[in-house]
Formats: sequence, C-alpha cells, structure tokens
Amino acid sequence: MLKIFIRLPSYSHHFYFGKTRLLKSLRFLNFWQISTRKSSQTMEFLQWNMTADEIASSAEKLMQDTRNVYDQVAMVPKNEENFNNTVKVVADFDSSSSIQRNNIDFFQHVHPDKTLRDASTSADKKISDFEVEMSMRQDVFDRIEAASKLSQQDCTPEGKRLLERMVKLGRRNGLHLDKTKQDKIKEIKKRMTEISIDFQKNLNEANETLSFSESELKGLPKDFMDSLEKDETGKFIVTLKYPHYFPLMKKCSVSSTRKAMETAFNSRCKENNTAILSELVKLRAEKAKLLGFENHAAFVHEMRMAKHPNNVKEFTDSLAKKLKPLGEADLTEMLAMKALDCKASGEEFNGKINMWDLRFYMTKIEEEKYSVDQNKLKEYFPLDVVTKGLLDIYQQLLDLKFERVENPVTWHSDVTLYTVSDATSGKLIGHFYLDLHPREGKYGHAACFGLVPGCLKPDGNRQFAVAAMVANFTKPTADAPSLLTHDEVETFFHEFGHVMHQICAEAEYEMFSGTSVERDFVEAPSQMLENWCWEAEPLRRMSKHYKDGGALPDNMIDTLVKSRNANTGVFYLRQITLGTLDLNIHMSDSADLAQVYADACQNILGIPATPGTCMPATFGHLAGGYDAQYYGYLWSEVFCFDMFYTRFIAGGIMSSAVGRDYREKILKPGGSLDATEMLRNFLGRDPKQDAFLGAKGLGEKFTVDIV
Repeated sequence: MLKIFIRLPSYSHHFYFGKTRLLKSLRFLNFWQISTRKSSQTMEFLQWNMTADEIASSAEKLMQDTRNVYDQVAMVPKNEENFNNTVKVVADFDSSSSIQRNNIDFFQHVHPDKTLRDASTSADKKISDFEVEMSMRQDVFDRIEAASKLSQQDCTPEGKRLLERMVKLGRRNGLHLDKTKQDKIKEIKKRMTEISIDFQKNLNEANETLSFSESELKGLPKDFMDSLEKDETGKFIVTLKYPHYFPLMKKCSVSSTRKAMETAFNSRCKENNTAILSELVKLRAEKAKLLGFENHAAFVHEMRMAKHPNNVKEFTDSLAKKLKPLGEADLTEMLAMKALDCKASGEEFNGKINMWDLRFYMTKIEEEKYSVDQNKLKEYFPLDVVTKGLLDIYQQLLDLKFERVENPVTWHSDVTLYTVSDATSGKLIGHFYLDLHPREGKYGHAACFGLVPGCLKPDGNRQFAVAAMVANFTKPTADAPSLLTHDEVETFFHEFGHVMHQICAEAEYEMFSGTSVERDFVEAPSQMLENWCWEAEPLRRMSKHYKDGGALPDNMIDTLVKSRNANTGVFYLRQITLGTLDLNIHMSDSADLAQVYADACQNILGIPATPGTCMPATFGHLAGGYDAQYYGYLWSEVFCFDMFYTRFIAGGIMSSAVGRDYREKILKPGGSLDATEMLRNFLGRDPKQDAFLGAKGLGEKFTVDIV
C-alpha cells in the first residue's frame, strides 16, 4: 500500500522570475480547432503531430516572442510604470505562451517516438536555460518593482496579488543583489534545470528487465503470468515498471525473487542519478545561501504553509513518535507471519523484515487479518467499469458533465479525450485526456499534467483549461480486460482529482491557474477525493465482475473498508521516512544520499535499506519539483480529512450541494487565495487536526498546530 511512489502531480506554473515548473507543463501558440457536440464553441487545442524540426522551431519562436515581450516591458519610461504596462503585459503573454511551452515539453513524457521525445528533451533544456536568463532580467524587474510602488490603479484583488508575487519572486531570484551574486545565481539555476531534466529522462528511458522461472514467481495470479513475455530460455520477463513491480512485490511468495526485484528497482540509474542528485543538493544549498537563507529547505518553505523547516520537523517528529508503537506492532505481526512462511518453505528465519518483505506482508495482513483477497477483489475492478463509475461520481459531486470526443487527434491510440461542461448552465469549462497504459519511454508514475491554463485571455474572455492524466495501468490481454487493484483505483481517484482542480479553477491569471496553490496544500483536494474509494455506494458504482457482471458483494466491501487502517503504522512511518530523507538532504550543504536514506529507514521505519541500492536516485520527486516538500503529502492529509468529515460525512458523501460548494470554494479560486482562507471559507472555521487523528486512531493528545 505504499502508494506514495505513484503520486506525482503536475502543475502549469510559468517561469517568470524563476517560478518552479513541476513535471514542466506545456505551452502553445498554434491551435487546432475541434468543434464539440455540446456547443458551437471551439477549444484551443494542442499539436501532437509535430516533427522533431517543428519542435525545435517552435521552441525558437517561443523564445523570440518571449524576448520581445520582455523588451517591451523594459522600455516603459521610468516613473510611468503601472500595472497595465508592466505586469499585465507579461501576464497576457503567459496565458497563451504557456500552452506552447507545455506542448513542447509534454512530448518527452508520453510520445511513443523516441526521436520526438529526444527533440522535446533537447528543446526543454534550451528553453529552460533561456527561462533562467529571462528570469534574471534586471530591467524588467525594475519596471515591475516600480509599478508596485507607483501605481496599482485598475488592478483587481487578484491583480494586486500577482503584482506582489512577481516582486517577491524577483527578490527570491536575487534581483535585489549585486551583479556578481546575480551572475552566480543565474549560472546555478541553468545547471540545475539542465540536470533535473536529465534525472527524469534517465528514469523514463530505463528499460532493465529480469527473468524468472515459473517457480520463482510463485503466488502471482494467472492473469499476471499470462501477460508476461518469455525469453529465449522460456523464463518469464519482468520489467521494472509499476504494472510488474508492484504486483510481484505484493504477491510473490519467493523471498529471493522479491529481493532481486527490490534490488534492481532501487538501483535504476544508480550511478548517473546519484551524481545528479548530489550535485543538485549542493547547488540548491549554494543558491539559498547567496539569497540569505540558512539552507534550501528554508528558502522553499518561506512560500509554503509551513513557513520554516523547524515547523515541518516538529510536525513529522511528533507524528513519528505517536506512530512508533503502531509501526512496531505492525512489524511484530509481519515477523510472526514470516516465521511461519520460513518454516513452511525451509528457509532460514533471520528475525528481520527487509524492504523486499514489506509490501508482501502488508498485503498478507490485509488478506489474512481483514480477509481482503486482493486477487479476487480486482476481478470487480475492470478499468472500463472503474472509469465509467469514477467519471459518473465526479460529475454528480461537482455538478459537471463529461462527453467523450470521437476520433480526437492525440499522441497515441490509447489516449481518450473528453469535454467538461457545467451541468447546470451547460457552459463549456475545459477538456481532459486520459492516457492510462504503459509503453516504452513513457513517464513511469501516475500524474496530472496541466496543458492549457484556465485563465483570462488578453481580450477578457476565458481560456478553457486542458489537462492530461498519465498512468500505467496494466493493458488488457486477449483473455482478460485490464483489472485494477484497489490501490490503483485509489490512485485513479487521486490523480483525476488533480485534473478536476486544473479544469475547475477559474483564476484571472496564468500564475494562479489550476493547482497553483501552496505546495503543502496541493495534495489535499485530491487526497480528499480518495475517501470515495472507501465508501460503499461509490464502490458499488465503479465495480462489476469482469466475467459475469456481478455486483461487488457487501461482505467484500465491509472487509475492504475495515482494512483501511491496516498497516497504518508502517505506512505513515514510510511516508515520514521519505519526507525526512528529503528534508535532511536539503537542510545540508551536501549529503551522502544512500546513507541519509539508510539512516531514516532504520531510525524511523525500523527496516534497513536494501544493501547496494540507492533509492534516492530513483525518487523522481527530489529532482522534479518536490525538493524539501515531500512532507506536503502528510501535511495536506490533515486538511483532506477535515474537509471530508466536516462537510461530506455531515452533508452526504454524494451530496451535489456540498460538492458544488467544494468546487466553488476550494477548486475554483486556484491559487488566487491563500489555502488557509479557502479552508475557512469551506469549513466555516479554522482547520483542525481532529478528523485526521481520529481516522488514524492516533487519539486526541497529539495536537501539533500546523496552520
């Protein structure tokens, strides 16, 4: 159940003054026009049939257009600066140029043609270097800062927030410092963006496989075995992609096979990515010191709800202390099971739970203690049934209507496209893609990519948002459809929650569009929607046996719901372990990555890291925008439970009235309001921890104040 590895959302952040791009979203100026059956309106579309040369030329055009806009702002006469001739000029350009940037970048993550993926990566590096150069334009920053002091006329509240944010981001980029320090910061930023792209590319392109005999794969279900190819010796080929890795680690009863898989999985890109991440840690620390911060974590947290690393450390340390007894009880239970397994198989029992044992025994506890048969359960979750049920639930909750577009132009035949409209007014809101199956070279996790930001165009009309959900659910075979585990159903709900955030946000400006909230709040809306995967009515609506169409039995629903807090201790201690790894390396000037991770595993989780591996080298979050921010998953979960229990449990989990209020007060503002203000508006009070602590069985004594 360590589903945190497949939780990597993406955002549509622009680069102005160095604003972070997470899974680097995309931007475009040339549009396809596709009429919808719903409306005479057309949507601004993205181009998926570009050649490598066209990707390169689009990148060149984008950079020249950007330079022209920045030059225009820089030429505003001194003492004549105002919001309209500085900030709004840049913001208007962002609303369209962001689409071109997104389009160019997205190819490297999803396109089946390696030539085009490589062209996208090359263009991304070139644009990223250019973005650093533009973000350090002193002449542009001077005009923006002057506008903030001289005039804010004709400026809406969101416009004022935009102006203040641009000034703050400029100062966080060092534009208030001397030229020598600015040049050094620019050099560091260029290097960081370049090697961060390489880090993710290495993971995307990794294609190692292992081969096992049938006996070495004992315990794995028939549909999984039938999906595997064989090598020339007749052994089964297993990749290190999620659709192979997780089922094997959860169900294979052969310890040596799990150990081989765990070792290979956490050794991917070991040498190259360890070197990259080590360099990133040093560069981030150096930049933070130049900007006057004690470390990189302090630099990052200044713009988050947490405000300072000490607050994060207090939160995680206190929670780890509370969870420790639960984790020890979980491990004791696992050890008892392992002792019996070793006795039955004749294997020597060493009295330890290893990393390659963890998922196997977590699954076994669910199945034996809570009678959750994961193999049987997934027979009720064929992908097409889950997708229909999920879309129906989201439509009802958020008062939306989805319609599938026939024969859309996409990057792969597996991809589907939908329009999104307001169910009450019929007004078109946006579009989303679903790209749900693995393929070579594709982004290996599950994520939401923002493609077109939902914001106002220069003429004041609204630009419809477009987002893509990218996942790696097992493809159907000749004998069976794609069957999802319950974890995968939960992942689907989570990532689609990010899609809805992208689509339903109605900010004025691109900088605040979609999921552009504080990073330690961004997971809360999607985590909140995961709760529907643990409620009887939604489970019935998105399940049906793949053979006879039978309903998911009540007793299976009951046991599944009861199992939700199975392994609570080790699950959350695992999250804290990863958050501690992230925090510790970013509170230092340099770090031995494997050792920091090993220490966190032993001291917090109580399980040693697998010898010879370097898990941080495979941890895309650390190079992909979550640096010093992985704690946010747990931090934001506090708010997710508060929203769910306070409003939806009280008002009805399928209540369209509560769902509409959630859409209006949490999703619609995007980043135009502080997260704390949005929570107050939805909850009717300041957020509290009570619901989270109660749901996890942690009692009421744990009262660290995090807001």
